[in-house]
Amino acid sequence: MIAHVSGKLAEKFQNSLVIDVSGVGYEVHVSHIDYDVAAVGEPIKLYTYHHIREQEESLFGFSQLSAKRLFELLINVQGIGPKAALAILSLAPSEQVRSALANGDAGFIQKASGIGKRSAERVILDLKDKVGPPSGDYEQSATLSAAVSGNDEALDALMALGYNLSQASEALRGVDVNLSTEDRVRKALKQG
Repeated sequence: MIAHVSGKLAEKFQNSLVIDVSGVGYEVHVSHIDYDVAAVGEPIKLYTYHHIREQEESLFGFSQLSAKRLFELLINVQGIGPKAALAILSLAPSEQVRSALANGDAGFIQKASGIGKRSAERVILDLKDKVGPPSGDYEQSATLSAAVSGNDEALDALMALGYNLSQASEALRGVDVNLSTEDRVRKALKQG
């Protein structure tokens, strides 16, 4: 199992990146969000999901561990494969998608390429209670704080310590987002 890939971004293709790791190029499928911020020639680290089918192996990559965990929840929904899950995560930063799921917003999920009304409703039904409480106004991404921007290092740290996405989100609820990552994690652990 390949847990993460870290190296230099060698090439960008449509919806995938080639990361050079000590002379070996790994093609990793990514969301539009991660694709847009990746710069050729720059160092990059992606948390990966290694998907194996009978005749194909693929890597799906995420700049944030929380996005990978959300992807894993999505692909466990009947009828949602890795490409559909990636399309959902391409709608907005992962925390905004998680909040949409928590709020039961099937219309938001339905905006993803290849996701119809029934699939969106099934995703909401299966995951609404598994992703934790909604956080902030998820429709206004420009005003989201660091805690809900999809780039929350404290959230990733708690998940690395064994919390699931829902538990980590709940532990950070009410913790000041202006504190350092270490202080936020420390306060979240004390509250939990």
